[in-house]
Amino acid sequence: MYGEDVLAGNWRRRKVIPEVDAEPDLVVEDADSGFCGAVVGFELGAVVLEDRHGKRRNFPLTPGAFLLDGSPVTLRRPAASPVAPQRRVTASGSIAVAGVKAQVAKASRIWVEGIHDAALVERIWGDDLRIEGVVVEPLDGIDDLAAEVARFRPGPARKLGVLVDHLVPGSKESRIVAAVKHPDVLVTGHPYIDIWQAVKPERVGLRAWPVIPPGRPWKEGVCEAVGVREPADMWRRILGSVHSYKDVETPLINSMERLIDFVTVFDA
Repeated sequence: MYGEDVLAGNWRRRKVIPEVDAEPDLVVEDADSGFCGAVVGFELGAVVLEDRHGKRRNFPLTPGAFLLDGSPVTLRRPAASPVAPQRRVTASGSIAVAGVKAQVAKASRIWVEGIHDAALVERIWGDDLRIEGVVVEPLDGIDDLAAEVARFRPGPARKLGVLVDHLVPGSKESRIVAAVKHPDVLVTGHPYIDIWQAVKPERVGLRAWPVIPPGRPWKEGVCEAVGVREPADMWRRILGSVHSYKDVETPLINSMERLIDFVTVFDA
């Protein structure tokens, strides 16, 4: 069965197993476990494979330990290639400008209804506003908005933007805003009862914001519905869940972008 000469031929020559660069998305199979997945990275010298279900496992780069198209291969980590510097993006989604210091505050302002509104705006648009030199100031509600605007004395070089909660047709807020008419003032807003509600509920661990019956304080009703004792605790939870514009609803984003453009663009 062995032929005439069992020592004939190249039986001493070891089979050469090719080396392959473990490039991203290369699909291989671990020969021992049968785990098949695409290369997604490296951790502590091991290659990380992800299967079609999203499950990830780490495997050492053992010679001949993987199968590529059914044939044994040795994976190796690709040589590092020059990486182009990545552009830093601010929380608002704009491109960060390197080396630019915050400007001295200009005369123009953006007003918001309260300190929670101001904190959320700062969290998302703070970098942009500092570069533009625009200060955000919280009001204690907007019941006296027309009088406050008159005291501000807006003008072509002193513009005013106002962000209003629950600015929907027929609301008290819409009637107050209708009394403010000035070419250098822009009042806009969002449809949410409170700035809390402008944060996407899933970011806070909720399927949806609770519906609070009319006449009941909204924040207290929300706290009771979600099992939080104090509004201050709930607010810390909400603000801690916001890291960029992706964490808030589109109407708030659109309103803030309009206000920033309005108070920073001047006629030549």
